[in-house]
Amino acid sequence: MAELLCYYFSMQNFEKKLDELKLNSCFRSIKDIDYKEEKFIIVNGKKMLNLSSNDYLNISTNKDLKLEFIDRYKNNPEFLFSSASARLLTGTSCVYNKLEQKFANLFKKDSALIFNTGYQCNQGIISALLQKNDCIFSDKLNHASIVSGLKLSLAQHFRYKHNDYENLEKLLKEKRNEFNNAIIISESVFSMDGDIADIKKLVELKKKYNCLLMIDEAHAFGVFGENLCGVSEEENLLSEVDIITITLGKALASSGAICVANKIIIDYLINKASSFIFSTAIAPVNVMWSNFLFDEKYKFLKSQKEKLNDLFNKVHLRYPTISSSQIIPMILNDAKLTSSKAQELQNNGFYVLPINPPTVPQGTSRLRISLTADIKYEEICNIFG
Repeated sequence: MAELLCYYFSMQNFEKKLDELKLNSCFRSIKDIDYKEEKFIIVNGKKMLNLSSNDYLNISTNKDLKLEFIDRYKNNPEFLFSSASARLLTGTSCVYNKLEQKFANLFKKDSALIFNTGYQCNQGIISALLQKNDCIFSDKLNHASIVSGLKLSLAQHFRYKHNDYENLEKLLKEKRNEFNNAIIISESVFSMDGDIADIKKLVELKKKYNCLLMIDEAHAFGVFGENLCGVSEEENLLSEVDIITITLGKALASSGAICVANKIIIDYLINKASSFIFSTAIAPVNVMWSNFLFDEKYKFLKSQKEKLNDLFNKVHLRYPTISSSQIIPMILNDAKLTSSKAQELQNNGFYVLPINPPTVPQGTSRLRISLTADIKYEEICNIFG
């Protein structure tokens, strides 16, 4: 009886918290869709322009690419939908090694390591790399995967004001000498604001205060840089950034994530990063798809990137915000107003969802408009007034 009462009161507590979220328009639910078709999404039979996707190069819904890939590789022995084990258990095949070497070369590093997701990649690196007498300096608006890594790490961490490098240097001056090793961590393109870190300044500070520098290029990979490597490449700073993480699930429309660094760091992660060691590896077919796109469709990827850059540059001229990228925030502050505006846009044929706390800080509810390469400026210009 006591156990039943305990369960009942626990459920009541959960229900109360959920009711609070609903009251504040911050309750999350998974949206049901019918299917996606090119740059559109169909929900309850209604066709809308998809402005909530991270499929920045419009690769994931490209039927011609999909059919070409399947036709060419369906009889390959590595065309498998499951790896069935962690790589440390049953070894690895050439498709994984090929992708890792490709990205090591592309990012001008010694080595690379595939993780299952961008979340596992960032979390695994940060939680493994630094120890009790080390410290981490992290931008306050870094992604939840980075925050999770901070919480799991034995190192002490300090969060500097978003893109405020005076505040970062103040913390470095005060704290750096108290610890053995240190790392500075930032996204390049920030996922909810679309603004861009000053990587040149971060490189300057990492050298001045003897730190490693880790940059998460998740939302920049495929969108910036001559070779699609992101902001670090655009700024000609690939060799100066010690650890770079990218996700394959956004612009590349694949699965998994990759860390590129020197061989010592990669070997250390293979031995210490729990999210790599204890996870069943991503399916070989996904790795083959990533290889296919970079081996055989590289020019197409670059042409899509150029189209996307032209699009968001036009939008920025008409609708200047904090953003300098394909992610355009319309910050409305109030959660209920944001949800209402999102519904209005959906009624008008634009699939935009509200972004409310705790995904973003309190008082900064917004519509996050995510531009993709095949969208025409004329299709969206009216959204921006």
